[in-house]
Amino acid sequence: MATRKKAGAGETVAAVDLGSNSFHMLVAREDGGQLQIVDRLRDAVRLAGGLDAERHLSLEAQGRALACLTRFGQRLRGLPGAQVRVVGTSTLRRMKQGEQFIEAAERALGHDIEIISGVEEARLVYSGVTHGMGRVSPCRLVVDIGGGSTELIIGSRDEPKLMESVALGCVVHTQKYFADGEITRARFRQARLAARVELEFLERRYREAGWDVAIGASGTIRGAWRVMMGQGWTNELITREALEKTVNLLIQTGRTERIAYPGLREDRRPVFVGGLAVLAGVFDALQIREMQTSEHALREGLVYDLLGRLGNRDVRAEAVAASARRYGADAAHAGAVQRTVLKALAQVAASWELPRALSATLLGWAASLHEIGLVIAHDNHHKHGEYILANGDLRGFSQIDQHLLAALVRLHRGKFAVSAWQELPVEWQEPIQRLAVLLRLAVLLHRSRAPGIRLPFTLTGLRRSLDIGFPAGWLAKHPLTEADLAQEADYLAAAGWRLRYN
Repeated sequence: MATRKKAGAGETVAAVDLGSNSFHMLVAREDGGQLQIVDRLRDAVRLAGGLDAERHLSLEAQGRALACLTRFGQRLRGLPGAQVRVVGTSTLRRMKQGEQFIEAAERALGHDIEIISGVEEARLVYSGVTHGMGRVSPCRLVVDIGGGSTELIIGSRDEPKLMESVALGCVVHTQKYFADGEITRARFRQARLAARVELEFLERRYREAGWDVAIGASGTIRGAWRVMMGQGWTNELITREALEKTVNLLIQTGRTERIAYPGLREDRRPVFVGGLAVLAGVFDALQIREMQTSEHALREGLVYDLLGRLGNRDVRAEAVAASARRYGADAAHAGAVQRTVLKALAQVAASWELPRALSATLLGWAASLHEIGLVIAHDNHHKHGEYILANGDLRGFSQIDQHLLAALVRLHRGKFAVSAWQELPVEWQEPIQRLAVLLRLAVLLHRSRAPGIRLPFTLTGLRRSLDIGFPAGWLAKHPLTEADLAQEADYLAAAGWRLRYN
């Protein structure tokens, strides 16, 4: 999670999409409100094809990926981390014991990699496809068939309303039903029906919601459209008739290695059959008659999202505010805790080597949401809040961002639980403890919930210790606070921290 700064006019940004079939990089800049593409790079890595039955990534697939990322890294050299966003999708979500590979991938790129949830992937796809479309055909169904997952989104203009990510992709489906390369009518029917079954849980909701226009994104759908165009079966739209003709053409071809249709890229051919079966299943499940296609997808959504963060419109802040409203958080109390914790951060950020802007952002979010668990019960509400944040869908958040926020909420009261941070990446385990100590202090000092309370304190922070100083006689006038500090010192001592106060 890189530190952000305000964007300047014409500033260059880059988005890298580590998909299950292909890796994409888009370099762009905003010019007069328009997105100007500076460079594109793409490589068919087929990461999903390297996962074994235990979801471990083969050395061969790792080698392909790292070679690609080394090339991408050369192009990104010189771009500050705040102007680059790299996300991993389905295969990196599913991969087990991939820490060493992720570390090697980050070294090759020179930038951090965020693993995003399927719902966040769907949001970014919708943003990339619909950005700038205005009010024409305002209700939109967007479908993106990737290598390992399919995203389906219904939105009104630029706002997604329904979002799902389903474990269907061109690489995975090809491996499962056409691994030996043979294409028969029976096999294709089975693969198409399997896709329909996977989509069954959303059929009713999506049909009832309805849409004005269906739009397909990504290489699978665009590849199918180009084949239809090349055969003269359609001009602009993917129609059901053209889709069925393409299915028959594929069955007549008989084997994946014989696929060589005009308009279909060579690197797309080995996984075309699985992708077409998924597309047919989507048409069947949602009773789609025709579909437009878009050349924009996840990477464009990443660019728009990144420009928003740099320009002080961070969708993550909007998601935090929405969650606080949804769970009935006390906004006045949260604001008071936030002001105090930021005052505390200002005093120890340098000595504790905490990145000021990033730490302030995390603490601000945690202060806003630290009491959302009260919607379930007062007892253990810090644990309830952690569960909500760790398992919910927060727009704009990577999995790491979400778990950092959940850890802070868990740690804001009660025992200083080691379990809350020990599953975080190693580089975050010490900083998150320091941030949690500050949040705990702010919550403790505001226990009375008295409006406008003045808290005259000074802090001195060493590696695993914190000294709190108050004016002479202040603690004597606030005996509950003094008792709470004594208990807090015991809680922290059990986790190897020292808290002193006077």
